[in-house]
Amino acid sequence: MSRSPEPTGSRKERVIVCGVHFPDSPAEFEGELSEIRALVAAAEAEVVGEGITQSRRTPHPATMMGKGKVEEVHEAVQVHSPDAVVVDNDLSPAQIRNLEKAWDKRIIDRSELILDIFSRRARTRQARLQVELAQNEYLLPRLRRMWTHLERMEGAIGTRGPGETQLETDRRLLNKRVTDLKRELAEIEKRKQREVHSRGSEFTVGLVGYTNAGKSTLLNLLTDSDELVADMPFATLDTRTRRWILPDRRSVLLSDTVGFLQRLPHHLVASFHATLEQTIEADLLLHVVDASHPDAAIQMQAVEEVLSGLSQAPREQILVFNKVDRVADSISLHLLLEDSQAEIVYVSAKTGEGIDRLTRAVTARLDQRASLVEVHVPVTDGKTNSLVKSFGATIEESCPDGTTMVYRARLGDGALGHLRRAASADVRIEILEAPEARASIEVPVEPAPDDAAAATSVESADDPPQELDSDGELRRTTI
Repeated sequence: MSRSPEPTGSRKERVIVCGVHFPDSPAEFEGELSEIRALVAAAEAEVVGEGITQSRRTPHPATMMGKGKVEEVHEAVQVHSPDAVVVDNDLSPAQIRNLEKAWDKRIIDRSELILDIFSRRARTRQARLQVELAQNEYLLPRLRRMWTHLERMEGAIGTRGPGETQLETDRRLLNKRVTDLKRELAEIEKRKQREVHSRGSEFTVGLVGYTNAGKSTLLNLLTDSDELVADMPFATLDTRTRRWILPDRRSVLLSDTVGFLQRLPHHLVASFHATLEQTIEADLLLHVVDASHPDAAIQMQAVEEVLSGLSQAPREQILVFNKVDRVADSISLHLLLEDSQAEIVYVSAKTGEGIDRLTRAVTARLDQRASLVEVHVPVTDGKTNSLVKSFGATIEESCPDGTTMVYRARLGDGALGHLRRAASADVRIEILEAPEARASIEVPVEPAPDDAAAATSVESADDPPQELDSDGELRRTTI
C-alpha cells in the first residue's frame, strides 16, 4: 500500500503571542502585536490563534498581566495546544516561573525571542561571541527555572538537595564563561580598532536605521554588491563594509550594520556596544527610514534613542527616506519632516529613484573634508600624472605651456599626503583652499515629492566596487 510523501524537515514551532500595552507604549498601526508576529516569523516559528493583549497602567508584579487575562491566555492554550507562549514584554524570572505554572507551557519573552533570532543569523566569530555573551547574561538570573525538577528537598540538617548544588555549579560555570567571552571580545575589538585606524584617511559612511528599512538593498545598489536582502527583521547581522565609487571616481567606505528595534534587549546592546560605536563614529551617517511604513515616525525616534545611548557626541547625518515608490500619499512625508533639522533625501533603493541626489549630497560632504589644490606636473612625469587622475575629483586640467600639466582638484588629507610622498621634486602642489577655510557647502533640503513614483536618472560608476582582503585596506567586519 502506497503512502503519500511527507516532509522530512522539522516542523515549525507553534506559538501563541500575547502582550501588555502601557501608557508609554507606541501604537502599532499595522495591528496589535504586528512587530512581535514578524519577529516570530523571523525565528522560523508559526503564530496560532489570535494575539491577546491587555492595557495596564503598571505591570502586575507576579504575572505582568492581570488575573483575568492570564485565564484568557490559558483558555487559548487549551484550544490551540501551542509549543510555547511568546510574551511581547520583558519578563522577570519570577514572572516567567508564574506564567509557566499557570499555562503549563514554555514562556518566551521579547528579549529571549530577539536573542534567538540573533543566534540563528550570526555568521562571523565576533557576532557569535557577542550573541553568546548576551544570551549568557540574560540566562544568569533565570537559571533556577531550568532546575525546578531538582528543587532542594525539605528537611533539616543533612537534607541539602542536589538541585541547589547543581544550580550553584551552573552559575559559577556561566560566570566564568561570561568573563572569558568578554576577554576574547576585547581582544577582537582591539584588532578591529587597529583596522579602522589604519584606514583613518578614508571617508567613511555608515548606514543606520530601523530593521527592514532597506539598508542592505541600498548598499547593494550603491556598491554593486550582492548581500542578502530579505523582507524580515534582522536579515543583516554582520556589518559589511564596501567601497562606493562616486561619479567623479573618488571613493568612500560604506558600511551596513544591524537594524535597530524598539525595546532592544539591553544585554544585546551592551554586547554589541563596541562594534556599534565603530559604525556610528563614521564621518557621515545615512539614517535610512522606510517612508512607506505607517510607524515611520516611531521607528525614527527608536533609532535616535539607540544612537543617543551609544554616543552623546553630535553626529553628522543625512535622513534617507527610502521606499518612496511605495508612498501613495506625499502628505505623510511632510508630516515626518516637522521636527527634523537634518538634510533630507528621498530615494527608492529598489527602483533607483533619487540615488543621484543622494550621491550629490554625499559628494558635497566629502568636498567639505577636501582641500582645493592646484598640482603642476611635468608632461613627461607619467607616473604622477596617472596618480593625480586616479584620485578623481579633478575639476579641470590644462597644459598652458606645452610642458607642464596643471590640475585643479579636491583631495582629502590621505590622498594629498600620498601625492606629496610619491611626487618627484619637479612636481609643485599649491593649496588654494583648505577644508577649514572654505565655507560649508549648503545642500538644500529636498522637498517631499508630489509624485512618489516620478523616476530620476541614476548615475553609476564605471568601476566595480572593491572588497579588500585582510592584507589590504578593507575586510568584512562583524556586529
